[in-house]
Amino acid sequence: MNKLKIAPARSKFSILQQICNFIPQHLVSQIARTTGAEDKSRTFTPWSHVVSLGYAQLTHSIGLNDLCDSLQLHSGPLAGIRGATAPSRNGLSHANRERPAEMAEQLFWQVTKHLGEQSPGFVAGRSRGPAFRFKVPIHVVDTTVLELVANCLDWAKHRRRKAAAKTHMRLNLQSLLPNFVIIDTAGEHDNKRARELCAGVKSGEIVLFDKGYVDFGHLRDLDERGVFWVTRAKDNLAYEVVKQMPASKDVKILEDEIIVLRNPNKPAPELMRRIVAVVAVDGQEREMTFLTNNLAWSPRSVADLYRCRWQIEVFFKQIKQTLQLGDFLGHNANAVRWQVWMALLIYVLLRYLSLRGCSPFCGRWRGRNSTCWACSIAMGQPRVASATWHDRIRRISQGFYETVGQQTPPTRASKAALA
Repeated sequence: MNKLKIAPARSKFSILQQICNFIPQHLVSQIARTTGAEDKSRTFTPWSHVVSLGYAQLTHSIGLNDLCDSLQLHSGPLAGIRGATAPSRNGLSHANRERPAEMAEQLFWQVTKHLGEQSPGFVAGRSRGPAFRFKVPIHVVDTTVLELVANCLDWAKHRRRKAAAKTHMRLNLQSLLPNFVIIDTAGEHDNKRARELCAGVKSGEIVLFDKGYVDFGHLRDLDERGVFWVTRAKDNLAYEVVKQMPASKDVKILEDEIIVLRNPNKPAPELMRRIVAVVAVDGQEREMTFLTNNLAWSPRSVADLYRCRWQIEVFFKQIKQTLQLGDFLGHNANAVRWQVWMALLIYVLLRYLSLRGCSPFCGRWRGRNSTCWACSIAMGQPRVASATWHDRIRRISQGFYETVGQQTPPTRASKAALA
């Protein structure tokens, strides 16, 4: 006997409207007053500014003309998002330049806090990968470079013919949500920001970072605070062996010893543990040297912990492929910060939408084994980059524009769908 299958009703709200509904109504206006952004706005309100930049992230808008024309074209559905209005090109450019980016930064942190209060499991996360045996919070520190146009952004030049901005981040490994973010130029070395990034790490927690963040004075401060850390040793490390640890049964562990720095006048932890292990990288085995201040862990646990550091690389790859961080809507530092903070906000809202919507109630749900575009983000499935620009446009038109709105003149069918 054939069972009657009832298809769930499709959501009448676009993805943009669904994620905007997660932002408390009073929050944007409140932050705009405290940061002074409201004083710099007249007809183009701060809420319309936030919605416009969120739309730009979802549709991968490549410029002001692309974004403003599309919003003007769909001003009707846009007004249904708490009365948001479409900006002019000059108005949006002026808002990105003059309104302080601290508004987007505070909005990101307060929305993340609000979502955590609504769903505690969203920010608590779960154990991932080889670090499942650790029950304490694990933080991953790393940076990603955003390439910019050198002849237009003089403030971001760090080489003769290159300009770039850096996003320093401390990512929670369990929830895969940012805990601390710094957006700055790329001219400064990573270890200059290490103390600021790790300032919020509590005693007993674990922090992982690459050897670019190695500063032995900072490592000593973490050790004195009771924070455990794991990193890689530089090739030119000058040290002396204090004690050889018992040989491990794992054949992939080559060396395990307790060391101190050869220079006694250099600030550093009293004792450090140096482990040399054979690990698999891109299908090939390589020798890597790890450093940690924990003398009780097994050497395999140290290697597995550092292996989890790759999750932040996946995170950076995911937001760069999913959101719009390749083309910027402004050339000044404030506009770049606005766009990066809005990209992080849209990422968090899409993660929360997938948490609430990966079910028969999801508007794009088509069966037990199907997932929508937003739901795939929370499952850690980074989007695959297209071979050509036309493939990218076709993929976006099939996924984004179906629920957010088309950027080309709509047909009668598309007008009826957006109505």
